[in-house]
Amino acid sequence: VQLQASGGGLVQAGGSLRLSCAASGRSFSSYYMGWFRQAPGKEREFVARIRWSDGSPYYTDSMKGRFTISRDNAKNTVYLRIDSLKPEDTAVYYCALGTTSDFLYWGQGTQVTVSS
Repeated sequence: VQLQASGGGLVQAGGSLRLSCAASGRSFSSYYMGWFRQAPGKEREFVARIRWSDGSPYYTDSMKGRFTISRDNAKNTVYLRIDSLKPEDTAVYYCALGTTSDFLYWGQGTQVTVSS
């Protein structure tokens, strides 16, 4: 399995970004794709996940509202849109494939930097 994350960059506070994660190497219909982030000096944090079979999303309460996860089956790609970006969203964002309790495969990460 290969996961290729992209779409990060430098953006001003209040802007939006859409991150992409292209997956290859196996069938994903039985799995979930998740997005995580890790800010400098902080632990990795779960952002959202999506069930590949039906596109059902899940967010923790702290991530509801500004984050939207979606997928394109034809392209084997999962997206994470982040709106109203804040400086505290600055982090490396990772996509991962697995189950609800264990993400087995990880992408290389894409840097998001939000300037104030």
